[in-house]
Amino acid sequence: MILPADGFILLSLINTKLRDEYSSLDELCGEEGLEKEEICARLGGLGYRYYPESNSFKSA
Repeated sequence: MILPADGFILLSLINTKLRDEYSSLDELCGEEGLEKEEICARLGGLGYRYYPESNSFKSA
């Protein structure tokens, strides 16, 4: 999967995939060939972090 350049589109895409297709960020990254650290860093730069209990990125 190619990640969108726009951070808010990335946030929407990742949260949608987490909600609809994957039970964790690790599973999503493994299946889609993505780097967890890159996603967390990019979304962290927007003020969002991953919460495993809700399986989503939310405002920190």
